[in-house]
Amino acid sequence: MTMLDSVESQATPDSATATAIALDDRHVAHNYSPLPVVAAHAEGAWITDVNGRRYLDCLAAYSAVNFGHRHPEIIATAHAQLDRLTLVSRAFHSDRLGPFAAALAELCGKDMVLPMNSGAEAVESGIKVARKWASDVKGVAAGESNIVVAHNNFHGRTTTIISFSDDETARRGFGPYTPGFRSVPFGDHRAVADAIDANTAAVLIEPIQGEAGIIVPPAEYLPRVREICSGHNVLMIADEIQSGLARTGRTFACDHWGVIPDVYLLGKALGGGVVPLSAVVADRDVLGVLHPGEHGSTFGGNPLAAAIGTTVVGMLKRGEFQYRSTELGNHLHERLTGLIGRGVQAVRGMGLWAGVDIDPALGSGKQLSLALADRGLLVKDTHGSTLRFAPPLVVTADELDWAIDRFTDALAEARR
Repeated sequence: MTMLDSVESQATPDSATATAIALDDRHVAHNYSPLPVVAAHAEGAWITDVNGRRYLDCLAAYSAVNFGHRHPEIIATAHAQLDRLTLVSRAFHSDRLGPFAAALAELCGKDMVLPMNSGAEAVESGIKVARKWASDVKGVAAGESNIVVAHNNFHGRTTTIISFSDDETARRGFGPYTPGFRSVPFGDHRAVADAIDANTAAVLIEPIQGEAGIIVPPAEYLPRVREICSGHNVLMIADEIQSGLARTGRTFACDHWGVIPDVYLLGKALGGGVVPLSAVVADRDVLGVLHPGEHGSTFGGNPLAAAIGTTVVGMLKRGEFQYRSTELGNHLHERLTGLIGRGVQAVRGMGLWAGVDIDPALGSGKQLSLALADRGLLVKDTHGSTLRFAPPLVVTADELDWAIDRFTDALAEARR
């Protein structure tokens, strides 16, 4: 029996009780509104709930599970490292940190790596580095630098990051906000140029906006932003936390346009779906502005994460995941585009990453997500009526067809 044959519930008489117990989140802060699916086991592209029902995971933890759940190569590394050394903090060297930094720097074509944990930490670190660079290298007066960002961005939810967010749900009630940011329309390179002045430290953008609905910019946008940053002595910072590491069919989304930023912000898939791991990657003339005591992280670059990160980089260097994302992504987009006019209004994205705008008359994105979960398919809504499809890169063409068939069924039912 294949995974596709066994998606139907394998419920026991105690299923309702087991689900109710697992869904009891009275002691969990309600900062999420999850689908009523309680994961208990996962492998590859599939998640199994507490009752034994399988679901095809087409979210992949927002790209953190690019290589599938419990990829055997990554799990073997984790097991081996757990038997050796897990944490010493950066107060000491570990034998895993140097090789990890060297491998990741080489993958990015840069000199240095600043290891952190979460994606938001990588963004916060990138902001600090850009401001320090502006002060120490560019000569901007202390406290006077600014950073240009894009409308509808998503870089995390720390206090500084929400200060330049357009998302009122993330912002409301959390002020006062951090100054020093100038927001311009995404995809408009002229607006970027107009926002830059002598005190601008950096332009911080997602090459493809993820949370906004997988928004792909015009073809000339990133190359022109690169030219503008170079011409004005401004750092170009690419937040590739969701879009990077093979998700779009290239190692980095910037590669689609032949653009090399000054700074890469990486995370999510870097930890192989096992541990939190993020990084700021840049050349020595940028990251070299940091000195001991100016920035830190107890867990950043810990031996367990560094060992896993090194394995992830090695897997990316083989190119197989970039190839799979390209080939299977073409199939995914072809199937999704065929639904335009049948409940779908637009499809965007690259590789195994798609934003699908649903006809609002059929219901909200959350309602469609719930209907798909009932059919054994996990996706996530964003911005009201948009669904995001981002399956692990180990997904097969048959599994994608199975997913789109269920999506088609859900749309047809919503139209009735």
